Amino acid sequence: MAVIDIIEEASDGDIARFIHQHLTAKLAETDAPIAISVPGGSTPFPILQELAKSDLEWSRITVWPGDDRIVPQDHEASNTGKIRALLEPAGAEVVTLTVMEQVPHFALVWLGMGADGHIASLFPNTDPQVDAPARITRLTPDPLPPEAPFDRITLTIPALLDSDALMFVIRGDEKRAVFDAAAKGEHDLPVSRLLGAAGQKVTCFT
Repeated sequence: MAVIDIIEEASDGDIARFIHQHLTAKLAETDAPIAISVPGGSTPFPILQELAKSDLEWSRITVWPGDDRIVPQDHEASNTGKIRALLEPAGAEVVTLTVMEQVPHFALVWLGMGADGHIASLFPNTDPQVDAPARITRLTPDPLPPEAPFDRITLTIPALLDSDALMFVIRGDEKRAVFDAAAKGEHDLPVSRLLGAAGQKVTCFT
């Protein structure tokens, strides 16, 4: 079970500074590019906007969406399109998820979590496994969220675990209760499976 550092009542600026410091340190360790994975949804984008204005060496950072809806990138539901519009002008390369992509080791995997315990697009009905053979998979959530009724493509638990550090931003009492129970191994939802197999540093901002 992972050891989790929980940082309470963090602002978007606090989280952006944490990511900046972590990635700056990782860039200093190598001359090669590094890869990160970021989530979609409403919570990350104000944080990403702060990061995009920073002095990170974006030209050496490849950004992977943790998941996306199977829609054109100019569709309002596309995570990739929104991330690309924000970070490519800063100099980052943003990957389009396909099942043929070769997933790298990540310097940082940033995840959100749904109230049902899903991470990326690994919903409870998809029964994600920590030893899944694929690093990327296409699937259909059940039930389909009414605000985004689309098939998904997502990184799998092994891909997310192939990282130096994991980071969550969990906002709201309902989600916090699910996350805390996962951290204690009190249920078998996707987030609990991930945390149960994680050996790297995990930081959770609330």
